Amino acid sequence: MENNQEKLVKNSIDKITSELKKVIVEQDELIEFSLISLICGGHVLLEGVPGLAKTLMVKALSKIISMEFKRIQFTPDLMPADVTGTKIFNMQTREFELKKGPIFTNLLLADEINRTPPKTQAGLLEAMAENTVSIDGEMISLPSPYMVLATQNPLEYEGTYPLPEALIDRFLMKLVIDYPSIAAEKEVLKRHHQGLHSIDLDNYNLQKVCTAETILKCRREVQSVGIEDSLMKYIVSIISETRNNPLIDIGSSPRGSIAVLECSKAYAAYSGRDYVIPEDIKKVVIPTLRHRIILKPELELEGVNPEQVLSDILSKVKVPR
Repeated sequence: MENNQEKLVKNSIDKITSELKKVIVEQDELIEFSLISLICGGHVLLEGVPGLAKTLMVKALSKIISMEFKRIQFTPDLMPADVTGTKIFNMQTREFELKKGPIFTNLLLADEINRTPPKTQAGLLEAMAENTVSIDGEMISLPSPYMVLATQNPLEYEGTYPLPEALIDRFLMKLVIDYPSIAAEKEVLKRHHQGLHSIDLDNYNLQKVCTAETILKCRREVQSVGIEDSLMKYIVSIISETRNNPLIDIGSSPRGSIAVLECSKAYAAYSGRDYVIPEDIKKVVIPTLRHRIILKPELELEGVNPEQVLSDILSKVKVPR
């Protein structure tokens, strides 16, 4: 990778991050990994209780990147056709015409995706897997680049439906958002007091610093990042451990291996390198695998979470040097 190409990925992420910081206080991991997923061409599942700036971050991102943005508020009565679209008979032309749903966009915010039944959730599956939508037997391509950022509330919340495993596996990363620190929450109050409200992003003076073409160029540069065979074996060893670990009921599929590979290459490019190092892999393992493993039921009752198990696996698997 040429020096100016290395800087394309890093500079693009740095510029977008700088603009997002005008709106989002703290939440560095949320911003960083969302942008890593964007340049990987993957989709992101954001989990957290209401009010932690999940929706705000995606709305701000759409303003910063010159890409078409649409939002779907998932509700219990939402139908699959409300997401994908349908064909309507035109009485004047005596023909069926395609009415595209909100899924046809570059950046899709699927808000509270686990508040709608599995039948409607499945409407996203083909779009996320193949970047196409089938309506009445006709396969229609989605715009490029295409990214889904879905928000969900923790499953303990009333009125939520668990996402199907096939759909969860299509998310490149799952990011769990925690409460802000005391200092960060004080800064949020200060901005609100000064008149900077989340419902009116125009007040933040956000600048468009990136285009769809730039994102596609970044994706091509990520593909040219090199990785040694020993590090590929390291990734496979981590994935293999998720399948053999006694604490894990169901381990990661090979799609998890590919996710770790792609994200570690993107993280290397973001760090200004054209090659992957073990630290890149360690950095992305938890967000790329936490939703791809299922723990033993008794462990969840004891309060053990996937992050703890994955951290333990990382400490056990030998790092190549």
